[in-house]
Amino acid sequence: MGTAGDFEAFDLDPRLLQGIKDLGFDELFPIQAEAIAPILQGRDLIGQAHTGSGKTLAFAVPMLQSIDQEQRGIQGLVLVPTRELAVQVAGEFEKLARHLRVRTVPVYGGQSIGVQMDRLEDPRTKIIVATPGRLTDHLERKTASLDKVRFVVLDEADRMLDMGFIDDITRILNYVPRNHQTALFSATMPEQIVWLSQRYLRNPLRVFIDSEESSVETVDQKIMQLREEEKFPTLCILLEKHLVSRGLVFCATKIRADRLSRALEANRYDAMAIHGDLSQRQRDMAIQSFRTGKTGLLIATDVAARGLDIPKVSHVINYDMPEDPLMYFHRIGRTARAGKRGIAISFLTRDDWDVFEGIRRMTSATLDEIQEPSIPGFKIPTVNLPPRPMGGGGERYQRRRYDNRPRQRGRSRW
Repeated sequence: MGTAGDFEAFDLDPRLLQGIKDLGFDELFPIQAEAIAPILQGRDLIGQAHTGSGKTLAFAVPMLQSIDQEQRGIQGLVLVPTRELAVQVAGEFEKLARHLRVRTVPVYGGQSIGVQMDRLEDPRTKIIVATPGRLTDHLERKTASLDKVRFVVLDEADRMLDMGFIDDITRILNYVPRNHQTALFSATMPEQIVWLSQRYLRNPLRVFIDSEESSVETVDQKIMQLREEEKFPTLCILLEKHLVSRGLVFCATKIRADRLSRALEANRYDAMAIHGDLSQRQRDMAIQSFRTGKTGLLIATDVAARGLDIPKVSHVINYDMPEDPLMYFHRIGRTARAGKRGIAISFLTRDDWDVFEGIRRMTSATLDEIQEPSIPGFKIPTVNLPPRPMGGGGERYQRRRYDNRPRQRGRSRW
């Protein structure tokens, strides 16, 4: 972490610097300290940093500094995987540019394309933050032009590839002038990211932040060994015992998230679900309710595991473990933001042992086991939730079978 004068050392436009100060950003995070200066110098860059590392400012500040406020047309393009991230990143740009004559427009599916067309025609619009699918639609309709773009950012690049956007990304980049500057940010570096960087980046500087250590140092990571049918009553006991006021609870599927949310509400907990089947309005309402504290629990699928900036999350609870160990770290990164401490509690059934071993190999952090909690006089509620999904994802289900041998309390398998 830097010192209070770090941003002033970059010789930024005073109006941009004032916007940074207005937001209270007076210290540099590691990714910002490593990335901002070379990007300002015109270098292409590959940044590997996990969610919550401060990477949005690492590319937003140089992009805003490079914008010619007198020239019309789109000069900056940020590609992101989800509409939530598009809205969030565009919002950060707008806040930073509050003293500049620069407007940033989010472009994503689920919003009226006519509304977006009007905003794109505004002469103040210099930057767009877009999901690949909707931007491709605008390009095909000729309602957006990228022929003046000088700066491209691929944010959460690995996530975009996971979602099948590689063809859209390559198509979009073919609309951009060849002499543009590119910055690519990704939490992981699979082969497709390497190929993308070799094709579209020129002699990029590589900035890896915590690339060899996947743990989140400021998260207290805890595990609980449970049977599937023990999860819901245990969650209720944890909520009573730990007084979780702002918690994210992750489920494996949309159906389970919906049913868990309803079950918690039936037991007088303020909970809302967020997943891909909700309308944009419903998702915005759920996130806003959680951000403002009206809802204490957000029951999420992995659509919320990355990219959403939700402050002051005290606990992340993995009600269902993810299939990919890397997703575990993206999930628990929702707490302990900006150097603050947080708590992550994972429910492990016998079916989760393999993924847990993968997590253990990827981190040096200690994962403490919590023995089954109890509260005298607390009435355990009952609920029927769908069984865990079969391997391979989707909404297919199978019933888990457990043997009837008594479990040994107080002893850990790990």
